[in-house]
Amino acid sequence: MLMKADRFLGKKLHKVSKKDVLKYRTIWISDLHLGTTGCQAARLLEFLKATESETLYLVGDIIDGWQLKRRWYWDQTHNNIIQTVLKKAKKGTNVIFVPGNHDESVRQFIDLNFGGIQIRDELVHTTADGRRLLVLHGDRFDGVIACAKWLAYLGDSLYTMILKFNQIYNIWRARAGLPYWSLSQYLKLKVKNAVSYITRFEDALAEEARRKGLHGVICGHIHKPEIRDINGILYCNDGDWVESLSALVEDAAGELSIVTWHDVVYQQLPKDPESGAPAPVSEGMIA
Repeated sequence: MLMKADRFLGKKLHKVSKKDVLKYRTIWISDLHLGTTGCQAARLLEFLKATESETLYLVGDIIDGWQLKRRWYWDQTHNNIIQTVLKKAKKGTNVIFVPGNHDESVRQFIDLNFGGIQIRDELVHTTADGRRLLVLHGDRFDGVIACAKWLAYLGDSLYTMILKFNQIYNIWRARAGLPYWSLSQYLKLKVKNAVSYITRFEDALAEEARRKGLHGVICGHIHKPEIRDINGILYCNDGDWVESLSALVEDAAGELSIVTWHDVVYQQLPKDPESGAPAPVSEGMIA
């Protein structure tokens, strides 16, 4: 969750020097929700330009088809994100798209290749240290979506309303010099039913990996970045780019970790000597 850097959030982009670009063996990102006002598109674009990897997994809910059907929203930064991913694929990054429930229409193209991007329903990733991990979005293990899709749509609308409240409320907090506070994250962590839902989801994904004879699972869907052991199975969730601004990364030795925009971008930015703020640049200046 963004705390120290929230007052710099906005549509202006910040540039990381090429010498500070971070290199990973693998990066997993999901739940970008392009096509919504809630997507932190400028921050995501900065992250993509500040990182390189041999493989980039897009683990579902990349484009929010549900919201686009209700209300069209697509600005230039969203275009730039798509172009940046395509450019990475063209330059040799192995880009794999695993659709989720919000971009479920892409599932009709499973096992095809578009613009150098492979589309897969699920697959097994082998880390540098030999661990075999199931990669999938995770919506199939969400009881609400599996049993009552209309309820999932209702929950999505409620979540959108909460995000809008967050935006307005945090404008006031920023003006008052207070850090970012997320109602949705608070509810996820404090409301008993939400905690129980998350636990059941995580346990179900871990059990699926166990059933397949794998070492662990990597997913998205619930917007809660996590790495933990569940009865001997490694459970990883790469988070989201609506609030957490997080990704799962693998280094050259096979070690997995959660990184955030603050870790990868904000910490690397040259700061104004007087204000301490990172200097914004126009989108055209982003290399």
